[in-house]
Amino acid sequence: MLATRQITAPFTGEPLAELDISGGDEVRAAYDRARQAQARWAKLPVTERVKPFLRLHDAILNRRDEILDIVQNETGKARKHAFEEVLDVAGCALHYARRAPGLLAPKGRRGIFPVATQVSEVRQPKGVVALITPWNYPLSLGVTDAIPALLAGNALVHKPDTQTALSTLWTIDLLVELGMPREIWQVVLGDPADVGDALLDGADYVAFTGSTRGGRKIAEEAAKRLIGCSLELGGKNPMIVLDDADLDVAVQGAIRACFTNAGQLCLSIERLYVHESLFAEFSGRLVKQARNLKLGAGFDWSVQMGSLTSQRQLDTVSAHVDDAVAKGATLLTGGKARPDLGPYFYEPTVLSGVTDEMELCRNETFGPVVALYPFSADDEAVTRANDTIYGLNASVWSGNASRARALATRLRAGTVNINEGYGSAYASYDAPMGGMKASGLGRRHGPEGLLRYTEAQTIASQATWLGFEAPLGLSNETWADVLSTTLKTMRRLRIK
Repeated sequence: MLATRQITAPFTGEPLAELDISGGDEVRAAYDRARQAQARWAKLPVTERVKPFLRLHDAILNRRDEILDIVQNETGKARKHAFEEVLDVAGCALHYARRAPGLLAPKGRRGIFPVATQVSEVRQPKGVVALITPWNYPLSLGVTDAIPALLAGNALVHKPDTQTALSTLWTIDLLVELGMPREIWQVVLGDPADVGDALLDGADYVAFTGSTRGGRKIAEEAAKRLIGCSLELGGKNPMIVLDDADLDVAVQGAIRACFTNAGQLCLSIERLYVHESLFAEFSGRLVKQARNLKLGAGFDWSVQMGSLTSQRQLDTVSAHVDDAVAKGATLLTGGKARPDLGPYFYEPTVLSGVTDEMELCRNETFGPVVALYPFSADDEAVTRANDTIYGLNASVWSGNASRARALATRLRAGTVNINEGYGSAYASYDAPMGGMKASGLGRRHGPEGLLRYTEAQTIASQATWLGFEAPLGLSNETWADVLSTTLKTMRRLRIK
């Protein structure tokens, strides 16, 4: 009999659901089912595979109240932040369902001998993909990585975080209603210590979103088996406000970038660099708006920030802030848990005077906390923004788009948003999204977001009238002369 685990609602701490927990045997059985299903799924034309996912766009928007309730219940986030997850799934599903046939179609490539060598590049599915997704955006990250993997002809063994597995299970049920074979998307639940070895041992590819520490472990294990992996990991993301920025717009943008989902967002801004000429006014406005944000455990649309998801996250946020204040940082607003609202609520928090010896300075907090820093010149802002092991997301605010773009190219981050905190780059599904440095490997979105789940296969057919051996009657030396002359002529004519 399977073990079970009770998950609780972050808003109240009350029981929410009882879920079956897997062990190694259950993971191996899931792989067996997935492999059998994948062989049938991959044989379908991609024009057939896309159909359930084309239907998903309208279906999830039409049933948004149902899934919004689930996401809020399992994460504790505000409803408007849960809706961003619904929009993400709808947009990503439509993007890849429309583009998968073109991305996966065989591509003609130039052969060594024009006409005589016909070459095509074919994309084959990896097989069964292990998908490991976190608790902070369970619908968005759990589904948008699954969709391109499935469209590419793979099956999945998916381990969502147990606390937030309900949104994944709901989406699978919906997709089955829309025509997706249930067996191609297997779900297993459990702690990494219990299911991790079996999960990695059975995979043909691993897609992971989570901590840098976890990503390093997965990369090591994938390397041992010579299988590929993509990793979206941690971030300590900077926002730069230049001296020509619109203060009203920049302050409102910072509120969104720092406090969406109570800061539990891999792309969230945790370091805010403001030009010294604007620093005092910007700080005052930001603190006022942060202090006035409406916190709550409600399912209505008026709440501006919800709860943290777990006691573990509350402990981390509290420890980072308390350590900074104890070592001399100035608390401008917030800095307290709010048990009167729910067990894991924490106030939007803004600090200044944060220095290197403080935990908050360089380590990811993953909560509603931001540190403010003044700067005097663009070069200084770039240097300080890049002074981190991470490189996931960054944000630049300026009244001059050309100036901001020039500065953006100097930032070592996988995505840089101008006059927005994170959404412009992330939601542009045609462009790649991922991290540099310790923020990960590979990219989701863009062509790579689907093609990472495939193997490139080259098929070359050679005409019988021209090959690599000397034709009958010619010596090898004469044939070498003919080939050399032909290749040089081709180069001059730009044929090769």
